Amino acid sequence: MKDFSFSDVLGLMVKTAPFLFFRFLIYFAITFGFLMLAGIGAGIGYTIGFIANNAPAGGFLGGLVGLGAAAALMFFLREYLLYMVKAGHIAVLAELADGGTIPEGKAQIAYARQEVQKRFETSNVLFGVDQLVKGILRAFNRAFLNLEEIIPISGASGLLRFVKMILDLSISYLDEIILAYLIKTKADNPWASSKTGLILYAQNYTSFLKNALWLAFFSWTLTFLVFLLVLGPAALLVQLIPASGGPLTLIAALVMAWGIKQALIEPAAMTGLMLAYFKVTEGQAPNRDWEEKLENVSSQFRQLKKKAGGWGRQTTPDKEQPVSEA
Repeated sequence: MKDFSFSDVLGLMVKTAPFLFFRFLIYFAITFGFLMLAGIGAGIGYTIGFIANNAPAGGFLGGLVGLGAAAALMFFLREYLLYMVKAGHIAVLAELADGGTIPEGKAQIAYARQEVQKRFETSNVLFGVDQLVKGILRAFNRAFLNLEEIIPISGASGLLRFVKMILDLSISYLDEIILAYLIKTKADNPWASSKTGLILYAQNYTSFLKNALWLAFFSWTLTFLVFLLVLGPAALLVQLIPASGGPLTLIAALVMAWGIKQALIEPAAMTGLMLAYFKVTEGQAPNRDWEEKLENVSSQFRQLKKKAGGWGRQTTPDKEQPVSEA
């Protein structure tokens, strides 16, 4: 059984509609940039291919080069997107989930930026926390994820491999959940709060993975439906590009579906897992046994603990739960 309600998720999406619209605009611009660079690359490739008597192949290869250039640009923008878009949305969602209130309209975006700045002095701190958390989660899931225990179906190795792949693709939700915990606790030490959040995840990981399966099915089913819906518009766009339409149509549709997933579907799935995390871990103290297990499977967790101990400001006791010996 899942530990969240889709009606609660929808309610939070409605309450954060201004930020959701902001997020949609950002990813619409990114998607447009991908398609524009692909079109420019296809045009240049088509021209070169025309000279070499193979214009369609040149256009197709040029389109791929354009997409590669767009992907490289996204690599450099990922820190900004995390700081201004994802973490900001998490901040307002976490506040609402904890029973707080947030401003309406455009003021919601400014409020989210302010809340993120309270927790992280610079985007580099947030990005550093996020990267360490991702690495720790990967190491933990490799060591402890046993789908045979979660899905006890004999002779279903192929299905389990598919589910494992889907969960691996959904790991970004998990690191965002740790960020949500960090913001919810309003801790002054982001490294220490992230450490506590990871221990709470580890000692409840079976529950979270069951919820992640629900959300992965929801997320990827909607994404596939969106992909089918945008195939037509993508084909019309590709007609404007001097290249072989078939492959580029699929690529353009994938890019458009990715943009919609990042803007609208992913925050809904993340919110569902966030609600499950808050519900399951409510009132729990982190268990020292699980802290030791994380230390054993992840050098990055040991690095996180070191950074937590070296942070200049001390976490307020009532905002950071003590580690129990149980």
